[in-house]
Amino acid sequence: MIWQSLDSILTRIRPRREVLALAIDALVVAACWHITYLFRLGFERWHSARPDYDVWVMLALVALYLGVFVALRVPKGMWRFSGFGEVQRLTLACAIAGLVGAVAVLMAQLSQVPRAVLALHPVVSLMGLAMVRIGYRMLYEHMRGRISGSATETRRALVMGAGDAARLLIAGIQHHGWVVVGLLDDDRRRLGTRVSNVPVLGPLDSAPRWAELHGISHIIVALPSATPAERRRALDLAAATHLPVVTVPSAAELREGTTVTRVREIEAEDLLGREPVQLDEGGISEALGGKVVLITGAGGSIGSELCRQVARYGPLKLVLYELSEFALYRIEQELSEHFPHIPLVRLVGDVRDPEHLRATFTRVRPQVVFHAAAYKHVPLMEEDNAFAALRNNTLGTWRAASAAAEAGAERFVLISTDKAVNPTNVMGASKRAAEMVIAKLAAEVLARGGRTRFMAVRFGNVLGSSGSVIPKFKEQIARGGPVTVTHPDITRFFMTIPEAARLVVQAAAIGEGGQVFVLDMGEPVRIVDLARDLIRMSGHSADEIPITFSGLRPGEKLYEELLADADATLATRFERLRIARLDDRGHDVQALLDWAAERSSAPDDEVRERLARLVSEYRRAGH
Repeated sequence: MIWQSLDSILTRIRPRREVLALAIDALVVAACWHITYLFRLGFERWHSARPDYDVWVMLALVALYLGVFVALRVPKGMWRFSGFGEVQRLTLACAIAGLVGAVAVLMAQLSQVPRAVLALHPVVSLMGLAMVRIGYRMLYEHMRGRISGSATETRRALVMGAGDAARLLIAGIQHHGWVVVGLLDDDRRRLGTRVSNVPVLGPLDSAPRWAELHGISHIIVALPSATPAERRRALDLAAATHLPVVTVPSAAELREGTTVTRVREIEAEDLLGREPVQLDEGGISEALGGKVVLITGAGGSIGSELCRQVARYGPLKLVLYELSEFALYRIEQELSEHFPHIPLVRLVGDVRDPEHLRATFTRVRPQVVFHAAAYKHVPLMEEDNAFAALRNNTLGTWRAASAAAEAGAERFVLISTDKAVNPTNVMGASKRAAEMVIAKLAAEVLARGGRTRFMAVRFGNVLGSSGSVIPKFKEQIARGGPVTVTHPDITRFFMTIPEAARLVVQAAAIGEGGQVFVLDMGEPVRIVDLARDLIRMSGHSADEIPITFSGLRPGEKLYEELLADADATLATRFERLRIARLDDRGHDVQALLDWAAERSSAPDDEVRERLARLVSEYRRAGH
């Protein structure tokens, strides 16, 4: 197609745009010198009446004009955006060059150069220079309209991947503000071919060269079926272009109904490069299908994803127990839209209220309970809120679990955290105490022949959850930085919210009681590396958006652990899901529960002291 060929030619010469602009301007100024003579002397005399030195005057004036243009940064203007501002800059440049040139000619006593020519030449030059730029803009917009169906400036994309996903992507975005200039693929059989009339230019690692050559504005990674490691390699190569990087949905997102034609920004989970955990869908369906399921903290980041995951398995009824009215309304609206066939019970309630819990469990008779209600922000809980963390995380777990046992629930699953291992903060110690509560109840229920199975699931930081560093990093990048990291060596285990929720429902399906399930989360991630990756994927460099270190916050440690040193782990039939059998004998968790239940407040230091008595491995950070 002629317009695509023209577009290809223009993009190839774009790196030398300023030099070419000066050359064209020189030709226009010289041509306008002749046109001015023609206008002043007419056809008969416009050439013969000139002095012998006229050609040298013209060349000197052209050099003068180009010097003024460079000084006023005229060549840096982009002709396809030419408007009134560009005409203003040209007017000033022509006026200065014309005035200086006329004065120089007169002072040199070159009297045979007509004064009218000296006066008219800047005006004619301005008209010629402006017409060239406006003509180019008209041609460019017409070309864009013929290629993309829109005359407005579009985003020029280079797509990584030349498979079916790329074909669907091109069909979906070509007429919505995008122009796909070329495709990249490591499959040598595809090189030189065309997908939906877009050429496959080269392998993935040639992205920087093609991006510069074609004036690319965005890189799109279209490899939904690639492994996480392959996607991560493609993202690193895309980031090397220093352009914004977007991606089509992953294979998991496509299975959940997202379409290939929708591109999104790079998320932190794209950067982890980990294989998803394979779960026993049949076993989970058997454990949850046709059951009454109650979720505490149903409106939180983990609780709401649990609601979505549980709803997929067709529960008889879903009971949403949430303290925040707004969070409860939000998840109720979402579930009603996507799972209209599932009856919902929406309850505003507090897990610290034993009477309301007991009445609720007696009335709805849940068979499976997921306990996600918790205070989890480490620095907030460390100072002035230690007792609130203890009452909510530990006492709240005791009361919710006791109500579940009294109501005859089949399973009770506590959402725990890696911060419960060798805790250095109140939040982690309160969650470790909650695990001890689960162990105590499991033993008591087993001793009296009860039916409720109690278990906990322990995992690392969840990407995108409330309090997560990722949303904070994205906000800081959007504001232009700096991005704040507490310490250059701080590391964390990470997992996605859906992955965490699936782990929890799997634990509910296979748990036998008194167990803490742990996910093998691979290697920990350095937070500063994650910040650098997000900056690169946004199309910025470390110089543009710097990273600053603010220091460790109260209760924070450099690294987290998933298992304490003394814990024994057992394998399950799921490769990356293990069981930690914890030795809780001799721990009097009941004394701490009774103490917390008897009062409405307590000093932070006393809370820490009592937690330390129970959780022997608790060592406050910095002490």
